[in-house]
Amino acid sequence: MKIQIYIICCLFISLTYAQQRHKIEAEIYGNDSFKQLDVSQKISYLNNSKQKLDTLFFYDWNNAFSQKTSPLAKRFAEEYTRKFHFSSNEERGFTDIKSASINGIPVEVSRVNQQPDIAYIVLNKALLPQQNVKIQLSYKLQIPNKKFTKVGWSDSNISLKYYLITPAIFNKKWILYSHKDLNDLPLQAIDYNLKVDVPKHLILNSSFENVSVEFMANRNRFTLIEANKFNPDLFLTTTDEFKTVKTDVVEIISNIGDNNLRPEIKAIISDRIAFFLQDKIGNFPHDKIILTETDYNLSPVYGLNQLPAFIRPFPDGFQYDIKLLKTFTRQYLRGFKQLNSRQDSWLLDAICTKLMIDYVKTYYPNMKLLGSFSEFFGVRWFHASDLMFNDRYQFIHETMIRQNLSQPANLPLDEQLKFNQQLSNPYKIGIGLDYLSDYIGATSLQKAIKLSFTHGGHQFSAQEFKNNLSLQTEQEIDWFFDNYIGSYKDIDFKVGNVKLGADSTSIEVINLTRNPMPVKLGLYHNDAFLTSIWVEAFSEESKTISVKNTKANKFVINYDYKLPEFNQRNNTKRKGKLLNKPIQFRFLEDIEDPDYNQVFVIPEFTYNLYDGLALGTKLYNTSLLPKNFSYKISPKYGLGSNALVGSAGFDHKLFFKQQPLFQITYGLNGSRFSYNNNLFYNRYSGFLQFSYRPANLRDNRRHYLTLRSVNVDQDESPIIETEEPNYNVFNINYSFQNKNLDHFFTTSVDYEIAKKFSKLSASVRYRKLFNNNRQINLRFFTGLFLFNDNNDSDYFSFGIDRPTDYLFDYNYYGRSEDSGVFSQQFIMADAGFKSIFQDRFANQWISSVNMSTTIWNWIFAYGDAGFFKDSASSAQFIYDSGIRLNLVEDYFELYFPVYSNNGWELAEDAYDQRIRFIATLDFKTLLGLFKRKWY
Repeated sequence: MKIQIYIICCLFISLTYAQQRHKIEAEIYGNDSFKQLDVSQKISYLNNSKQKLDTLFFYDWNNAFSQKTSPLAKRFAEEYTRKFHFSSNEERGFTDIKSASINGIPVEVSRVNQQPDIAYIVLNKALLPQQNVKIQLSYKLQIPNKKFTKVGWSDSNISLKYYLITPAIFNKKWILYSHKDLNDLPLQAIDYNLKVDVPKHLILNSSFENVSVEFMANRNRFTLIEANKFNPDLFLTTTDEFKTVKTDVVEIISNIGDNNLRPEIKAIISDRIAFFLQDKIGNFPHDKIILTETDYNLSPVYGLNQLPAFIRPFPDGFQYDIKLLKTFTRQYLRGFKQLNSRQDSWLLDAICTKLMIDYVKTYYPNMKLLGSFSEFFGVRWFHASDLMFNDRYQFIHETMIRQNLSQPANLPLDEQLKFNQQLSNPYKIGIGLDYLSDYIGATSLQKAIKLSFTHGGHQFSAQEFKNNLSLQTEQEIDWFFDNYIGSYKDIDFKVGNVKLGADSTSIEVINLTRNPMPVKLGLYHNDAFLTSIWVEAFSEESKTISVKNTKANKFVINYDYKLPEFNQRNNTKRKGKLLNKPIQFRFLEDIEDPDYNQVFVIPEFTYNLYDGLALGTKLYNTSLLPKNFSYKISPKYGLGSNALVGSAGFDHKLFFKQQPLFQITYGLNGSRFSYNNNLFYNRYSGFLQFSYRPANLRDNRRHYLTLRSVNVDQDESPIIETEEPNYNVFNINYSFQNKNLDHFFTTSVDYEIAKKFSKLSASVRYRKLFNNNRQINLRFFTGLFLFNDNNDSDYFSFGIDRPTDYLFDYNYYGRSEDSGVFSQQFIMADAGFKSIFQDRFANQWISSVNMSTTIWNWIFAYGDAGFFKDSASSAQFIYDSGIRLNLVEDYFELYFPVYSNNGWELAEDAYDQRIRFIATLDFKTLLGLFKRKWY
């Protein structure tokens, strides 16, 4: 009975709000390229709140592109997205408001400080509840290039989103979100009447229900009308690439393509998805829906979108089906109710992912993650070939859990890491809903979803969804919202002691993270499944349950792995077994199989001048999912040295949630390689590192405190004198980083002590990218020996143009070379000079400044200057200057000396031997270039 009363109340509220909407009329005239639009717009602004309004705010997200200091630009800088900062004003776009009036009286339109995409008008007279005013705007739009946010103009088409100035949402307070490339303009229903004047060669498509067109000589004039519309997007193309499919549910207009599928197959797939969504969500409130490649690219099916077109491991139609399903579902969900899409976007993400899981279960129940690749010879040996397509959601989410980078899924989108916002959290909530459905019943969840979209007021919120869930079940569901969706805590259950009694078996379930939620316990006889038991949520460290004695001898918590855990390798307990899980060797890296202790074996190679190409293998335990405890053993054979070389090490990480201390890492490592022809070094090190990171994971600030002891043993030769064959150095280093595209700052303080010396050094590095695209790089270094009993050798001295690297920290390809190309390798350390001087070391103190600035694009001018003091001479001043080719900052660079203490170096003989280079060949280091915007 309470459900019927609730539905009646919801219907009444819906009718009450049905006519309370803003209205927009606009005439839009575009130039031949349609990159510039002239807009004459009328807004009938209705105060549908219970408060009087003195100021009216508006979203003008097209103007977010106008400044390199806007919230959008700052987000790009945080994520190292260079193309926005280095583009022209015309490429970025802007809004130029020509005039504005209210009820015929001219008014001034202002912009919120530091939010150029939020406009406001101060009213002469407060607008009372249920009153409206007529606002007239005239403005010019420069549409941005599509390369920034996947929306805008390109050579072949134009997609218009957020192009009109629209009223901001007021819900007890103003929701004033800036554009941050999150596709999350707050959803609200508005009555639209648009007249769009387009050049004759452009074809316009939209989901407006009422469309008429007036054909003229060189242009076409479209009239687009629809009430209660959430999405006034327009798409213009030079060719008619949109196709229409009429279903009994909704008319679909789409340019999502697959050239290998016949039109009738696409129609069948479209019809199937439409009925699926209608059954799961309810009747779509509009007659038409538009599904575009632009919308798909804003939220693609990651994995499928990286596959080249000629690689098709899935059955015909599957990739098209999943692409269309994802886009269809997101647009379908967005067509129902007003939503604070930055705060409550997780609701749409959760339901979208859950519906995709259900769709694949229904129509592709046997689809593997790797498709037909899983049957290939060799591939089928991998655990990845056993995984189903729906297993991808949990795997991707767990990559963030294992790095201590998970965030509550209900955080506002702009506070989430990019990887969490686009992948991990939508997947986490989707599989969470799937888990909840297992707990309360699939029918109860589906009824709650349907009720949330098709009944109630004009707004959709998390609280409404929770209320609807509570109506459908007697089970406790607070854990889902408080501990699963809204908690920073990870999930990690473990099976503890198992005791066999006379009539029953007692099983201890341990909650390692004290994050209460229900979990299923599976009972097995050997590896044959017997039954499962729900263990209700508990907040204590452990809970003991009893089951009647059965032949069960294997107990697995979270046995179906539906709940994403920090560590699934501790979920199994076997009675009478020494090892809960057998050891398994895997050739090449694989997805982790929690039923085994896995050891991975892969081929590996390294290179230096003396060992030549060193080939070997690496044995390690870290799969594609990181582990807290990791080890690697990497023996190799040097083809140049004809000797055994390589490295080995282990480390262990301790993570801390929502604390300044983010991680503690400690470990041991060792290596053996050649440092000269037929001469080898052995290096052993133990280390302890404290890593500090702000609770706001989007903040790029980092602090590191590292303590280590480095022991080096080197071969001695009667031919080549080895200055310091054996030594031990204790090192303490503190460093701070704040790395962004537009401003980059690092500093470090380093202390070393050994038997023969003690030294202290500090460096500061600053890089600033100005709005005119000029860049300046500054670095200051200073170092001082506290004592030095090794003045007869420069082995431990500060390097002026090339550090000796006695700790073997740097990847020198020819560390002992004094001539030839390998001696020209440059590493920015110590004094950092690029010219090669007669005095190359300082054994008392040194101070230097390194500077470079933009000449054009990636061509820089550099200059270095400093003083150094040797025990055998007075302090000396040195300098150099030249041209720097900044191909990839800090990874691939060339330095061409021009003038220094050596004179005009360009005029010297063998100039090619004076050129310096930075070249990074390490794959892990290069991968950091691509990862930094995601994490």
